[in-house]
Amino acid sequence: MKKKLYLETTIPSFYFNDRTEPEMIARCNWTRDWWDNQRCDYDLYTGAAVLDELQRAEYSRKSEKLALLKQAFVLPISAEVIQIAEIYIDRLVMPRDPAGDALHLALASYHQMDIILTWNCQHLANFRKFEHIEKVNRELNLESPRLLTPLELLGDNPHEA
Repeated sequence: MKKKLYLETTIPSFYFNDRTEPEMIARCNWTRDWWDNQRCDYDLYTGAAVLDELQRAEYSRKSEKLALLKQAFVLPISAEVIQIAEIYIDRLVMPRDPAGDALHLALASYHQMDIILTWNCQHLANFRKFEHIEKVNRELNLESPRLLTPLELLGDNPHEA
């Protein structure tokens, strides 16, 4: 059975990265490598929050980024998901942007995703935050998705991820 993987906003953003700093080019290359060679090993999901974020912002290559996500099932934002996001904010698990990282985590946790794929290493794919996320999710009777970057999945057997 394929793992359920939630694509956060930074994945299409780095797939179509235009920045020239070496770190940004590396993230772009790793994202493209994972997308082009391993995405089919996962059931892909994203959230309405990701689509909204990409549509609202002044991103370059916006239409290409949105088109990339057409391969993913879009998870709906329900009242329960909003409530979970608010709990994450109140418990200081995520920053005070109710349409940002808290909502991504709430969508992925509520819909029982196995993995959140992201380059947001400050608030999501951050080892120091994971215990706090797990603790709050246990209290909410939710499973915690693994918070990974494309680099961490490269070369993995998806059934072991």
